[in-house]
Amino acid sequence: MSDAHNHHETAIKTPKQLIAAVAAGFLVPIICIVLLVQYVANADKVGAGSDGMSSEAVATRLRPVADEGYTLKDSNAPKQLQAGDAVYKAVCAACHDTGAAGAPKFGDNGAWAARIGKGQSTLVGNAIKGINAMPAKGGNPDLDDVEVERAVVYMANKSGGNLKEPAAKAAAAPAAAPAPAAAAPAAAPAAAAPAAAAPAAKADGKKIFDAACAACHGAGVAGAPKVGDKAAWAPRIKQGNDTLYTHAIKGFQGKAGMMPAKGGSSASDDEVKAAVDYMVSASK
Repeated sequence: MSDAHNHHETAIKTPKQLIAAVAAGFLVPIICIVLLVQYVANADKVGAGSDGMSSEAVATRLRPVADEGYTLKDSNAPKQLQAGDAVYKAVCAACHDTGAAGAPKFGDNGAWAARIGKGQSTLVGNAIKGINAMPAKGGNPDLDDVEVERAVVYMANKSGGNLKEPAAKAAAAPAAAPAPAAAAPAAAPAAAAPAAAAPAAKADGKKIFDAACAACHGAGVAGAPKVGDKAAWAPRIKQGNDTLYTHAIKGFQGKAGMMPAKGGSSASDDEVKAAVDYMVSASK
């Protein structure tokens, strides 16, 4: 009997405790609501009812970009040459970090010793013009020769060398104003107009392949699919010629290696497409 009575006892035993419990039941939600309202009211507001439509805020939004300290890039300004480490990270690391295609690994003093021994001019010349599987300028024809030399010096000096940092190029003198053009001669009779230029001959895909692509695609180095390897080319051919053209012209970073833009050559887009057509045809 006593046990049954204790089992049904509650925590509220007196009228005061009951009043306190009821009061807490009302006050706690009210306090939470007040705090929530204060939080929302203190948040930044935009639009109507806020300072966002004040004359000062509107004037700030309408202020010209130049007033904020931003500068617009002048396309006619001299090119800002990159430092050696920046060029290395952007262009050279893909092969020289891993030693792909026989590239001497960054920091490998033994692999670099023989190359450094040939002299700075030879080392830089090979990097600019390309050698073996090394494409000209690492596959980025937009690099300035000074930028390439800075990257070579950076890699060599981090691999046991002591090459000299190249001097910065002097700014080119402003071009003289062109002389006034002479009066144009009278138009020749229509009969004397030169004949329309004949359409350009189609590029020789095999010739372009031998000059720019064979270093990698002839031996299958650096993850490049070897010409004639149907299994390696099948998934690539399946993507369509337009995709293959884009990757070959603009460059492509794949899982197994990197394809430099135009194979690091100065070939035209049509010549690169002709080389792709040749490789695809030989690999079907």
